[in-house]
Amino acid sequence: MQDIICERTQEKIPLDLLLEADPCEVQIASYIDDSLQFVAKKNNKIAAACIVKPLSSSSCEICNISVWPSMQRRGIGTQLLSFVLAQLSDLKFQRVELGTGTFGYQLTYYQRLGFRVECVEVDYFARYYSMPLYEQGILHRDRLKLYLVL
Repeated sequence: MQDIICERTQEKIPLDLLLEADPCEVQIASYIDDSLQFVAKKNNKIAAACIVKPLSSSSCEICNISVWPSMQRRGIGTQLLSFVLAQLSDLKFQRVELGTGTFGYQLTYYQRLGFRVECVEVDYFARYYSMPLYEQGILHRDRLKLYLVL
């Protein structure tokens, strides 16, 4: 098997892959245009994707980072996110933001990479998602806004 190659891309990223991290097509449509798109490829096929929306000349938001379920737990997401953060630094972004649920593996994953909690967005998932989101049988209600200074 080939190693993983991370790159900035204009290649169309499969919607099904993006839905792995964000189950709402309306939300994906709201950030996919005018975004920076990155992929990790294994054996020349997209294994993971990361969508970044510039907020200003110095800050941006990671709106989606997803890995195909069959490729998870192999370090591909971490390799892609590390690549993306380096690229964002090269592009002169100074601050990266993202939102995640208030519990689950994603929260500790981001914190291990240096992201810090900025605030809690109360009832975020109820306001912006038409269907309830559950993880491990628990309803997601609030979203944590995290940030990283590059």
